[in-house]
Amino acid sequence: MAARGHVQDPNDRRLRPIYDYLDNGNNKMAIQQADKLLKKHKDLHCAKVLKAIGLQRTAKQDEAFTLAQEVAVLEPTDDNSLQALTILYREMHRPELVTKLYEAAVRKVPTSEEYHSHLFMAYARVGEYKKMQQAGMALYKIVPKNPYYFWSVMSLVMQAISAQDEKLSQTMFLPLAERMVEKMVKEEKIEAEAEVQLYFMILERLGKYVEALEVVQGPLGEKLTSELQSRENKCMMLYRRLERWAECNALSCKLLLKNPDDWQFYLLYFDSLFHLIDQSWTPPQEGTHSAEGEVHSSISQALSFMEDRIATEEAKESKHLRGPYLARLELIRRLRERSCPEAQQLGEPLELMFQFFVKYGDKPCCITDLKIFLDLLKPDQHVQFINRLMEAVPLGAPGEDGVAFPGDTRALQRHLCVTQLSRSLGQQHALNTQGKLGLIKELKAHYRHGLQFGKSCLKTELQFSDMYCLMAAHVYIDLWLETGDQNMLWQSLGLLEEGLSHSSSNAQLKLLLLLLYCRLGAFEPVVDLYSSLDAKHVQHDTIGYLLTRYAESLGQFAAASQSCNFSLRFFHSNQKDTSEYVIQAYKYGAFEKIPEFIAFRNRLDHSLHFAQVRTERMLLDLFLEADISSPLEESVKLMSLCPEEDDILWDSLRDNRDLTVLVSWNPKDRQLNEEHKQRSLEEDTLWLRLRSLTLRLIGCISALTHHTSRNSEKTTENGVAAKPSSLRSLLSQLENTLNQATQFTEKQLQHQYPFVGPVPSRLAQALSSGCCQCQLSSLQLPLHLQELEAAGLDESTALQTQISNLFKSLAVQLQDMLEKCKGDPLEVKDSQSTTQHFLLENLVYFVETVCIVLWVSNYCGSVLRPLKSSLQKKKKKKKEASTVTVVTALISPESRFMQCSWRECGSVFVYVLICLSHTAAGALSLSGVQQQLAEETFTKTAMDKVQSSYLRSLQEIGELLKKRADTLKSLKI
Repeated sequence: MAARGHVQDPNDRRLRPIYDYLDNGNNKMAIQQADKLLKKHKDLHCAKVLKAIGLQRTAKQDEAFTLAQEVAVLEPTDDNSLQALTILYREMHRPELVTKLYEAAVRKVPTSEEYHSHLFMAYARVGEYKKMQQAGMALYKIVPKNPYYFWSVMSLVMQAISAQDEKLSQTMFLPLAERMVEKMVKEEKIEAEAEVQLYFMILERLGKYVEALEVVQGPLGEKLTSELQSRENKCMMLYRRLERWAECNALSCKLLLKNPDDWQFYLLYFDSLFHLIDQSWTPPQEGTHSAEGEVHSSISQALSFMEDRIATEEAKESKHLRGPYLARLELIRRLRERSCPEAQQLGEPLELMFQFFVKYGDKPCCITDLKIFLDLLKPDQHVQFINRLMEAVPLGAPGEDGVAFPGDTRALQRHLCVTQLSRSLGQQHALNTQGKLGLIKELKAHYRHGLQFGKSCLKTELQFSDMYCLMAAHVYIDLWLETGDQNMLWQSLGLLEEGLSHSSSNAQLKLLLLLLYCRLGAFEPVVDLYSSLDAKHVQHDTIGYLLTRYAESLGQFAAASQSCNFSLRFFHSNQKDTSEYVIQAYKYGAFEKIPEFIAFRNRLDHSLHFAQVRTERMLLDLFLEADISSPLEESVKLMSLCPEEDDILWDSLRDNRDLTVLVSWNPKDRQLNEEHKQRSLEEDTLWLRLRSLTLRLIGCISALTHHTSRNSEKTTENGVAAKPSSLRSLLSQLENTLNQATQFTEKQLQHQYPFVGPVPSRLAQALSSGCCQCQLSSLQLPLHLQELEAAGLDESTALQTQISNLFKSLAVQLQDMLEKCKGDPLEVKDSQSTTQHFLLENLVYFVETVCIVLWVSNYCGSVLRPLKSSLQKKKKKKKEASTVTVVTALISPESRFMQCSWRECGSVFVYVLICLSHTAAGALSLSGVQQQLAEETFTKTAMDKVQSSYLRSLQEIGELLKKRADTLKSLKI
């Protein structure tokens, strides 16, 4: 109920039912209620807007926009109407209209603090930083509050950050922002920590590190209290940039005395120490060493400092910190890099790492701690090191199979750590086939024994022995890669499925399963696996490529559509959500976060994965939907595709993939390196260029077809419309990119990515299938027809022959592509099952090529039909044999080509049906293989999933081929 003395606006009571209907999702009732209210109160603007919201949510966008504009032109100033219009424009993705709304409101009510602040936030949503600065100052003049003043200052900083001209940023925007803050400092009006943070940010961006240091160390720095050691961290950063190594060293010493486990301060301590040594720095004879206290400028002082830290830890009875022990190993590494003999004084790395293992071996962090220092060991020490560690692992007596098991989880963790270190040192990779099979048997025994310790675990908790299962799967994969025996891959899948049945929340098991199924060409089980990962926010960009890379290429078109939509929803919502983050940052004074939010949005907007998904989704929609019954030009129009404009900023593309998301214990020579990452980025970019150019050329074909059909009654004698200027340019770019891709792929054959590294793009298989060259040939036909118009029929015999030969060549290329599609995706011979998933990819490329040839042929038909009619009229008037010969040369090959294309498409459809029957029939013979291969039912489960996925892929490919075959029949000249 309303408080006593408060007079409720009667309109609020009238509007309440409409609000309730909208909140509950009952949009139709909201529209009806709004109509009833408007009959009684025609001037109730808010009711109109609420009706528009209901219309917007029922997919009547045009009506909603018209109704909203009727209210907007009246420039309302009541809160209900303004807020409702703001909500509507946001749902329409038209935030720029909100600014116009509040600009009008501010003009009518110039003293309203609320309207001015809403106007500022509206500008923030669209990134109008200059107008934000002006709005902030106008607001400060009306209500002189510090936050409003600093909103204006921050807007100046954002103008500097977003300015294309760095000189303008450094000479105008940032100096002006600095003067504005200095004015408040002189007047002693600085009140909040956020204001000091903003001042620091401005000085830092101007490169005035000395002044920034004075701010942090002065009275204003006392306001920096929200973060632990905020002042110290800022001082440390500034000392590094100013190269004041003495102060940096002294401060890091002080901070390490307070927190001996902070790794970043150890690194700063070592960096500053060796800089001082290189500079031959000596402390002054009188006074303190530096403003921060005593400085360590020699190796002996560093050794003494490290010994003191370790002695302090050794004196503790409990809660020993790992930092000092790891810092000692780091110091040894740095001393060795500089060939300093003092490294020996700290001890032998093998012994120090053994001592560390004794202290922390029962903790999961031990493996990650020691792994980075394994390079300190000599190659001939590897076996000795592992044997030494095994001595510190408490195991029980060996069983019948000769395997000794740990008695509790702490012993299990120690044994697991040693096993992981053994693989990281390359000992597992050095084993022969029998040795690896024996290792797998031992790892599986340890895994199954360790399950007893996790019987009381919740479903969301991981089993203690999961890493044994994962490592055994990796060894199976090693054997598969080395021997080519695909039975090893089936065994790996079975083991991972078993592991997932006991530990359903283990992301690493799911990720490796996902990757293996994709490598086998089975996409159906991947959808559920990825969904169960429950990826959050930015993970859709960093690991989403694992899903979208394989969806369409394996013939799972429906799943591919859903996967692309899922990713695109994230990217599109990011663009809207980031604006809200920026607004909240302004409201709460978190100014230092605003550039981070903007940079994050730009990073996602320029994501390579975003560009790939956007392009592939449009191509997929065209391949699935664009048909004679649903013309290509309509589909292209709905996509707002403009062939002349390249909407991908190639120079700004960001590779946001997390290529290290899968756990790996590979030795250094088998690990992912920067060269692999760079090659993968180049490969994916080349493939994206090919797809983007193909998409734009399809848009060109659409424009040509639309133009030709629209002007069919007003054609020239040859019946050909003027060619778009972009067609020749796009074809040239596609040809050049295809040549680059071919050269890259030839080089790439000599270099392979690590199995847990980047997934190969579709480039190599697409080139191998012949689809790229075939698509290029077909897309060149419209250009030749345009050239035919310019030359004239009577003078273009050679060109007509060229077009005729091109049609014949296309038929031959389609036949070659068909040959590469023949085979069984899942073949069983002599109790050995072999997958040939590349056949699925070849089939998909064939379908895509047929679709493109179909669209080109449809365009050619629209050109040749009036041409044929024109020549038949000439034939009646002039019985010229030469002209008839030219017509026959031009038209007949195209007709034969269409018949050939239909036959090829039909034969592939029949072939797909045969594959379906073979794959289904193969289930009987496959069950025999499963009995021989699988010790458990999990391998059979994996095989069933692969077979089911193949059937689904072939079914979807077959349906699309049948659809295209029916379309080809209807094409006539």
